[in-house]
Amino acid sequence: MEKKKYLNVALPKGRLGEKVYSYFEREGMEAEGIHEESRKLIFENAEGTLRFFWVKPSDVAIYVERGAADIGVAGKDILLEYSPDVYELFDLELGKCRMAVAAKSDFTDDRSKTLRVATKFTHIAGQYYASLGRRIDIIKLNGSIELAPLLGLSDVIVDIVETGSTLKANGLVEFNKICDISARLIANKASMKFKGEQIMRVCRAFENKE
Repeated sequence: MEKKKYLNVALPKGRLGEKVYSYFEREGMEAEGIHEESRKLIFENAEGTLRFFWVKPSDVAIYVERGAADIGVAGKDILLEYSPDVYELFDLELGKCRMAVAAKSDFTDDRSKTLRVATKFTHIAGQYYASLGRRIDIIKLNGSIELAPLLGLSDVIVDIVETGSTLKANGLVEFNKICDISARLIANKASMKFKGEQIMRVCRAFENKE
């Protein structure tokens, strides 16, 4: 009998990935040793049909696009920012948050001036303000985005907001929501052709999630 091909699954490190993996466990697709503390990076299920590996959340889409993973779970923010050439299968409705514009409470938008926007999501911010016909100067930052308006580096920030507590703690206010964000199941395009049956089995497991 021909040995089944592995379905390679890229899971984002952290709570989201652990929640997603719990769905595989529930459907009897678990991998031995995945919960143990070790330096091991790849975990296989007993049947030899599934292979899991943990990666940085922002790297999941790269592994899937390049074919190192057949499927994976990535935030909609990553998909919008980098536009990877993958299939977005469906919304897992996990990790819900939003992409928003925030600034100091006394901010007013003077449209006669170029708006200074601090963000790590340069593409999303650029697309959003282009749709408004607003002239902007994007300042790319990789962390502590909330500092930018407080220190006069920018007028506003574009960032992910979950509860808004971080904004409030730093004296910032949410002004506009750009879009809703949540985790999506994505697939490599070639894998959908050659491993479609295995991928659809996983899809059915997620569709039945509680």
